[in-house]
Amino acid sequence: MTMEALVESWLAGHPLPALHHASDKNERGRVLVAGGAEFVPGALRLTGEAALRAGAGKVQMATVRSAAMSLGVLVPEAAMIALPAQEDGEIAAEAADLLAERAQRCDTLILGPGMSTSRQTDELVARLLSALEVPVTLLLDAAALTAARDLREMIAVYDGTVILTPHHGEMAHLTGLEAAAIAADPAGTALRVAADFGAVVLLKAGESFLADPEGRCLRYDGGCVGLATGGSGDVLAGIIGGLAARGGSAFEAAAWAAWTHGAAGKRLSEDVGEVGFLARELLPLIPRLLHERSVEGR
Repeated sequence: MTMEALVESWLAGHPLPALHHASDKNERGRVLVAGGAEFVPGALRLTGEAALRAGAGKVQMATVRSAAMSLGVLVPEAAMIALPAQEDGEIAAEAADLLAERAQRCDTLILGPGMSTSRQTDELVARLLSALEVPVTLLLDAAALTAARDLREMIAVYDGTVILTPHHGEMAHLTGLEAAAIAADPAGTALRVAADFGAVVLLKAGESFLADPEGRCLRYDGGCVGLATGGSGDVLAGIIGGLAARGGSAFEAAAWAAWTHGAAGKRLSEDVGEVGFLARELLPLIPRLLHERSVEGR
């Protein structure tokens, strides 16, 4: 295991791919964000906007038909895809074929924000994984992440381009471990899951650990308690997806996103208060933080 601290000097040594002034929006990267439900129709807004704020050139958002129109109006910069829903308002498993078709024309697929666990969700994730063609970068979050617990071999086919973003509770569901065991050895847990699934793993907590199948591990403790709020993880997923679409590797995109997300939270905790700021207030800070860190790292 190689453990390093995720700090500014690490970012300087692992810069994001340079943006060229002549680049068009397709060259800046295309992201498909799929998730949401009738119960949380706005969750996908946070992820989609975060991907755009992180520099992706184009974003498509896919959610249940009943929420699609209002979400499209809320984020006019993104294209909207209406998906079939289950009786409980969650995305139906038969949406997998449509998502797979749309994902082939994208660089990154983010699946899971705003979704809940169910048998249909498990089926949706399995069908989508079998239908996708690599090398799309795939980020599994929330219910899509826990649905992956029995899909190790399918995820390993992606050769390190799948990103898993569990908090400790989701990691317990994914691995079958007790939460106390994960808390006792978060770095070791992240590394074992990364090796087992052949994926990049960002284990989120007050102290977060990022691991990859090759045994690299980063520790990040620069966040703040205010980030423990609804929608915060949806924003983080969007930043990762946007940076990956711009050409960053799965590991580096997750590292830059974790730092940016934490730095945005710290800035809000100073300007607004230790707690009480909203996840959507992180969004406008993303471009400036990425720009400042990229310029200082040159």
